[in-house]
Amino acid sequence: MAAKNVEEIKAESNGLRGSLREEIQDGASIHVSEEAAQLLKFHGSYQQDDRDQRIARKQQHLDKAWIFMIRSKIPGGALTAEQYLQHDRVAAELGNGTLRITTRQDIQLHGVLKGNLKGCLQQINASGITTWGGCGDVVRNTIAPAAPLKDEAHEDAQRLAHELSRKFLARSRAYSEIWLDGEKLDPGAASAQEAEADPVYEKHYLPRKFKIGIAIPPRNDVDVYSNDLGFISHVADGRVLGYTVVVGGGFGMSHGKVDTYPALAKPLFYVPRDQALDVALAVVLVQRDYGNRTDRKRARLKYLIDERGIDWFRDEVCKRFAGQSAPARSVRWDTVGDMLGWHPQGDGRWFRGVWVQEGRVADAHGVNYRSAFRTIVERFRLPVRLTTNCNLILADVLPEQRAEIDRILAAHSVPEPATLTPMRQTAQACVGLPTCGLALAESERAFPAVLDQIEAVMSELALSDEQILIRMTGCPNGCARPYNADIAFVGRAPGKYALYVGGSITGDRLAGLHAKTVNQEDIPAQVRELLSGYVQQRRPDETFTAYWGRTHENGPAPHPSQFHVELARRAGAKLEPAEA
Repeated sequence: MAAKNVEEIKAESNGLRGSLREEIQDGASIHVSEEAAQLLKFHGSYQQDDRDQRIARKQQHLDKAWIFMIRSKIPGGALTAEQYLQHDRVAAELGNGTLRITTRQDIQLHGVLKGNLKGCLQQINASGITTWGGCGDVVRNTIAPAAPLKDEAHEDAQRLAHELSRKFLARSRAYSEIWLDGEKLDPGAASAQEAEADPVYEKHYLPRKFKIGIAIPPRNDVDVYSNDLGFISHVADGRVLGYTVVVGGGFGMSHGKVDTYPALAKPLFYVPRDQALDVALAVVLVQRDYGNRTDRKRARLKYLIDERGIDWFRDEVCKRFAGQSAPARSVRWDTVGDMLGWHPQGDGRWFRGVWVQEGRVADAHGVNYRSAFRTIVERFRLPVRLTTNCNLILADVLPEQRAEIDRILAAHSVPEPATLTPMRQTAQACVGLPTCGLALAESERAFPAVLDQIEAVMSELALSDEQILIRMTGCPNGCARPYNADIAFVGRAPGKYALYVGGSITGDRLAGLHAKTVNQEDIPAQVRELLSGYVQQRRPDETFTAYWGRTHENGPAPHPSQFHVELARRAGAKLEPAEA
């Protein structure tokens, strides 16, 4: 019998239940079936295996070292002290002892065994956070600027993120039945769980994942153009009057599919603030009704818009939206970076943005992030914000607490922002090996050493103070958003990367292929060549982004054909990215 496709699995799942309950209770097996694994994503978990152990276990005729990744859904990246500490405890008791901050302001727990899945999800939900909808063909976690500034723009962005999260929570009671023994989700989500029929998702849910981001100019810290749907705040006289809506972003390129590619979101129109939620619903419904359900690799919103045109899409949205719209507003950006270090919130309190290397909250390599954060949050009961650059913000700090927090961070060897170059502050890598099933090369584990070498080059060229956006991924799926970076390295084989150049420090321009294959040891020389031209030809105070746009035409846009050999041999793997 032929294996069912994902659309069939969803339709026949009885509200995303399938055989999950029975398979989770089966203590004789250390993994779940392929069908159950597809449904498990909707519940916030990916089935993986430790790839570092594959060869040795195969030689010993052993099954793979099956493990599970758990992803919490955290709108706007906002956590109470207890919610953060609960994740810390679960990571220690049931995971691999680390927390991974993701590019969507989630927390991922890695290394969870099947027998611990239910306990893990129960403990996370007990704190008022859920994993329901953290993965799967639904609206994923809604991201928003994490800085806890007490101005209307930042507070409204957080409000809108939570409104959108509640609006698009799947209504099936499967999650509470399987994991919570019938208990409802947190109070904010309970109203969405009362009815089993789902007017948004129906029985097929969406054709693929759907991502929403909210941005506040001039800081594009959420990379708004990489989202299926983006809201760009328009503020006047201290009030949020409305949002410019952009649609059709997404960076994934699918294995072996030459008609897939990354795309930046396009302007749709401008709407008043009180109509933002209605517009979001209309956009999601158009994607639900017209998105590609026969070719899963072409199912994201960006392909629908490219096939039908932005004017057609706007007309379809307006058929489902009774409000008023106007032409999109012009926008100016200056950086994708976070507000690191100390900043006043505007209410007499302060926040401290802490740079976290690759978002990995761990006690390792001489830097004890996890112990430092746990000590501070326990002692001062501070709320936490997670950023889309995979950093962490300690919020609501009293002025008299600042010195002690600095002391604790220093005692745990957590780097001060002043000791980091602007390049390193914004650099980013995906998880990659050993847990991602798609990784073709190292990413998170290799990136720090690569950055050390790049920093040495920049120092020699007197560029240490320059803002240059550099990113790395282990495969072309683009989880760390490489395709709008100034310089990016995308894994194609062990120790080999495609080099892309020409994105921007503001996240609003796609990069082009500069070199199809670069060995990891040759990366410093390649960067030196790029930066030497910048030094020789730059104008006064010109950024690398502006220099490249003025002096170069980008190479070919990112495309799967650039990874033909590597992707062709993986085309039958039927794997999907876990998205760091």
